[in-house]
This record gives sequence, structure tokens and C-alpha cells, in this order.
Amino acid sequence: MNLKPYPIPFKDITGQEYKDSGIEWLGEVPEGWEVKRLKWVVQCLDSKRIPLNSEERGLMQGEYPYYGANGVLDYVDKYLFDSEIVLLGEDGAPFNDPLKDVAFYVNHRCWVNNHAHVLRPLSSTNAKYLTYILNCIDYSTVITGSTRDKLNQSEMENIFLSFPPLNEQLQIATFLDQKTAKIDELIKKSERLIELLKEKRQASISHAVTKGLAPNAKMKDSGIEWIGEIPEGWEVKRLKHLAGNDISAVQTGPFGAQLHASDYIDEGVPLILIRNVNNLWIDDSNIPKISEEKATSLSMYRLQEGDIIFSRVGSIGRIALVTKREEGWLISGQMLRIRISNPKLNNHFLLYVADSNLVSEFIEFKSVGSTRDSINTDILRNVCIPLPSLLEQKAIIQYIETTTANIDSLIQKILSQIAVLKEYRQALISNVVTGKVRVYDCNLQGKRIK
Repeated sequence: MNLKPYPIPFKDITGQEYKDSGIEWLGEVPEGWEVKRLKWVVQCLDSKRIPLNSEERGLMQGEYPYYGANGVLDYVDKYLFDSEIVLLGEDGAPFNDPLKDVAFYVNHRCWVNNHAHVLRPLSSTNAKYLTYILNCIDYSTVITGSTRDKLNQSEMENIFLSFPPLNEQLQIATFLDQKTAKIDELIKKSERLIELLKEKRQASISHAVTKGLAPNAKMKDSGIEWIGEIPEGWEVKRLKHLAGNDISAVQTGPFGAQLHASDYIDEGVPLILIRNVNNLWIDDSNIPKISEEKATSLSMYRLQEGDIIFSRVGSIGRIALVTKREEGWLISGQMLRIRISNPKLNNHFLLYVADSNLVSEFIEFKSVGSTRDSINTDILRNVCIPLPSLLEQKAIIQYIETTTANIDSLIQKILSQIAVLKEYRQALISNVVTGKVRVYDCNLQGKRIK
């Protein structure tokens, strides 16, 4: 099968032409296609949905998918639906991201919670075609909600969609299944390549900070199981010993009543949350602020150039080195701050040690928490640091920066390629289901599928 754009105005051997759909986002559609409200082509089964909390699902673990607004959330031992249906997000779905799906085709036994509409297509509607076109709609005019986007049932049922004859819906769905499967496979391979590159990046850092750069260096036992052998002449020091047993060298951000989300304002002193720490740097694009007065009351948490910040809950181990730009900013209670002034230690070297596998493995072993992992200051103070001479530290830093920069550049190129593939995928679906591009069957020698 291949694609061929509709000429404008279009008139083929069947006499079809374009016509105005009367719907802004649809524009013109081929003559012979119908524009219908969603409620005319589906049966809404929302009344049959039953939400289950995590505790209830924990007691019902099984083989049947449990769906929410964004797809499968869990698996349970019972099901509510056993037919071909289309799930459309009700609230919490990515309605404003055109590259993410808000509708899912389902043709197996499943359970659905109250965050996804359940639609059973009528006989005049192909379920897969319906899924594709529901993922092309501009939902901005129909969603409501101030803090969480919601597509209520009445607005959902009155959405206008374009429908070719049923046999053409099937041909379009089949074509898009084939084409999107190929694109998705390319995206999957690219994402896997990124994961391999990230593993290589991490392995390069870990090897450099534990084995050094000399391939034939004489080695000795470090005495630490998760570090293994280190080059002769290196030492191993606990972080607290490098800090001279200064308790304040490793410090948690403000807790509890010291700081609340209600203290956040539009202008003021930036407050670093976990989400603001990515790939060893601090992202200020979505950073909360607090007043200068509030910051003064929390002055013990202000940062200095050369500090290392470390996420301590949730996504443990997000790390960054504080630069001149971030001096005077604060960390939240989600973060730990490391401040060590030791003539034997380069803070950039400590940054890479903290980002290496040896530290993450130690922290994973030592992390605590009943509902989610977390680390405290004592755990971080007891991390063991392999310590070469300052000259070797500087050489290792230069090697890591060069190596990781090359890997990061390659990752960015692949991410750009993935973005292009996703955009092409969405454009292809949109053009086909709105009739801007016709689907031909090569076996029919260029004739339009009827």
C-alpha cells in the first residue's frame, strides 16, 4: 500500500470531491464521507466502570489489564469488559500533547476505572479507525478543569468526527496499523539505543573513578566489596572523613513546617526541587520561588558555588554541581547538600563519583522507606570514595567530560530523530483519517479502494 495526496479540488473515477465539513479542525473532507457526533456511532458504557484503589488491586492481582486514562495501570484477577471497545481518557489524559495517545483500542478482557470513557462502536463504525481519529482531535475547546484536564461525558459525546464508508474505515485502519507498527519499531530501536548509550556513559564514569585511566596500572584490593580493586597509590575514604567529621557537610533541605507549597511565589529566590535536577545540571525553566524574607529565615539552606546537591527521595541520586549562577538559591526537603572543602578532593571528581554505579549501588542497598525509597544524611556520609591524587583527579575529570559530551551529543541526535518520527506518525494518521491523503492498494493498480 502507498499514499497519494488528494488533488484540490479532487475528483476521481468515482466522482468524489472535497466538501466543507463545517468543523474547524477537520476542514474539508472527501465527498461521500459523513460528519457525525460521537454519540451517534458508539454506545457509552461508563456506568459499568468500577475504580479500584491500590490496596484493592493488591488483593486482586491477576492476568487481566486494569486500565486508566493513560493505558494499563495494573493487572487483576477479574474483568468488567469482554468485547471490542475503545477507551478515551476522561481526566488526567495528555489532551494537550498531540504526540501522545488519549484513546486506546482494546479487544480483550479487562477492567477499567473511572478515569477513562468506555466506548463500544456500533456496527457502522470500525473500532480501530475510531481510535485513530480520536487521537487526532483538538481537545482544547472541550476539556474543562482548572488543575486537571477533564473531558466530561456530555462534551465527549458531542465531538464531531469524519467517517468514510465502513469498508474504507477498515482499509484505513489496516493501512495505519501496518505503517505505525513500522514507525513504532523504529522508535523502539532508537529508544533502546539511547538506553545502551546511557549504560555506556555510566560504565565509563564508574570505570574511570574506580580504576583510573592507565590500562596497565597495578591494582590493589580496596577493602570495599562494591568498589573492588583500585590502582596502587589510591586511597578509599568515607565522605564524612573527607569532611573532617563536619556534620553540616552533608545536610538535608528544610523539612515540614519550615516550608510549604503555599510559600511559592512568581518572583523571588529559586527553590530547587527534584524535577529541576537533570543530567548533572540544574534546570530553572519550571522552578518555584520563595520570598527574600522566607529565604533569609532559611539561610542555612542557601547554596554556595561548588556544593553538590543530591535527590534523597523518589528519583534518588539526581545530582548536580552548584555553579556561580545558583549561589544563594535554596534546596527543598527532597534534596541533600554536600559541602566539602578538602585540599585532596576536587569537587568535580566527587560529582562524578556520586554519579557512578558504585555510589548508586551502595545507596540502593542502604536506602530506607516503607512506601518509597529514601536516603538520609548518615547513609550519604558513609559512602566510600576512591581517592587518587589531585593530578589524576583532574585527568579523570577531563576524560569523563570529553567522553560523556560525545555520548550526550549522540543521544540528543537520536532524541531529535525520535521526535521527527513521532511527528511524522501523527501527521500520517491525521492526514489519512481526515481524508487529506487517500489510501491505495498497490494490488489494485492505483485504483482507489472501494
